Amino acid sequence: MHYVYIIRNEKGELYYGYTNDLRKRLDQHNSSFVFSTRQHRWKLIYYESYLSKRDALTREGKLKRYGQSLSHLKNRIKYSLTLTH
Repeated sequence: MHYVYIIRNEKGELYYGYTNDLRKRLDQHNSSFVFSTRQHRWKLIYYESYLSKRDALTREGKLKRYGQSLSHLKNRIKYSLTLTH
């Protein structure tokens, strides 16, 4: 499986990414392995799974590049985004 995921840190900052191993990738984010996320603890708040790597990468690209795709997703998960750790 291939995953597009959203993680959030204790400051409420969000990070969007792609992986084929969700647990391992979250561990990498939290163990300072990933440069862009190494200064915080991250919690998985949302993911989508795909059979096709290409579909997952296309979705990740849309979330990172197009504000409308991200706005729609944030609206769908707005209550999850307001929960505290």
